[in-house]
Amino acid sequence: MAHWFHRNPLKATAPVSFNYYGVAGSPAANKICNDLRTTRARLLDMFTDSTCNPEMMKNATDAYFSLLQGFIAALDGTTQENKMRFIQNFKWTDTLHGNTPSAQQDAIFELASMAFNVALWYTKFASRLAGKEKLEVHVPRLITPAEKGKDLEPRVMDAYIIQSQAEAQEVTIARAIELKHNASLIAALAFETANFYQKADHTLNTLDPEYSSKWRKYLQLKQQFYMAYAYCYHGQTLLASDKCGEAIRSLQEAEKCYSRAEALCKEYRHTSGPGSTAKPSEQLFFLKLGALIKNTLEKCQRENGFIYFHKVPAEAPQLELKASYGLAEPVGFEMPPLSEQCTPEVYATFDLTKGAKNDKGKPKEEEVKPVKEPDLKPQKDTGCVLS
Repeated sequence: MAHWFHRNPLKATAPVSFNYYGVAGSPAANKICNDLRTTRARLLDMFTDSTCNPEMMKNATDAYFSLLQGFIAALDGTTQENKMRFIQNFKWTDTLHGNTPSAQQDAIFELASMAFNVALWYTKFASRLAGKEKLEVHVPRLITPAEKGKDLEPRVMDAYIIQSQAEAQEVTIARAIELKHNASLIAALAFETANFYQKADHTLNTLDPEYSSKWRKYLQLKQQFYMAYAYCYHGQTLLASDKCGEAIRSLQEAEKCYSRAEALCKEYRHTSGPGSTAKPSEQLFFLKLGALIKNTLEKCQRENGFIYFHKVPAEAPQLELKASYGLAEPVGFEMPPLSEQCTPEVYATFDLTKGAKNDKGKPKEEEVKPVKEPDLKPQKDTGCVLS
């Protein structure tokens, strides 16, 4: 089955035991450590489970994050850093940098990296997660700032967020076409979607082309595709207003944008880089637009030759379209409340002076293995259902 969306790979991570060898000085503290290990492992399993749905993902995320916050939030009534924040080293790969991991001994790095992966999973499930507000709270607190081009760097996060908005908008456009909404609304939605893709592309333009070129080609082809949609449906609107010459010029511009999108599809397929290779030009939704532009342009030219006799402008119409309704709204991400297990009394039983000197019992660090992602591709192509 050909793909419609480009997807960068999920982040991979090394296993974490949360065994602190004497630091956890009470049964309750040991239980928190054991539960951290099991809830983290369960959440990681969700990423590769083809039966996982958004509800299951949310439950697994909440279970782990509610405990992990016990190593981040101040539990002793002071404004000082949580004493457990820097006890554990975490390793995570980045979606644009292959299997080379970044490592930080910081629970906030773990929280931000895992939240990023959860958000990416939602995009792969043809959904979306707008978690920018929460990440913006935690990422600036990292002791080691995100390196250029890494997942927690602002440009990369912004590009993912904007792309998610654009893809959510695509579903709205497909639905509007399916329900035969008026052409002016569809043109406005397509224009705003094209602008989303252009903004995402521009966000990445200062990153190293070695790892951003493929992703950018995808964003560029989608921008041209939705500009073609905008000009096509704007042409229909102009024809309905008896502006046949302007309608012809708008549809001619739609043809140009569509041709550029086709060319970019080929360039995208032959550009190396991380992530799956989508094949949008093979999708019915893509092919239908080409036929629609051709047929609508021929209709306008026939009517202009028999009825209107309008001059076709040399310049394409300036699109200044705003959708009055139908814009996709992001779903806010809420961090779960702190686990009831993480009380000040239990927190006080963690003693960092014990167990840290003797490393003999600690397991060797394991390598970070790539995530084997499940196949979540759609089973049929109706031309409008984009998920």
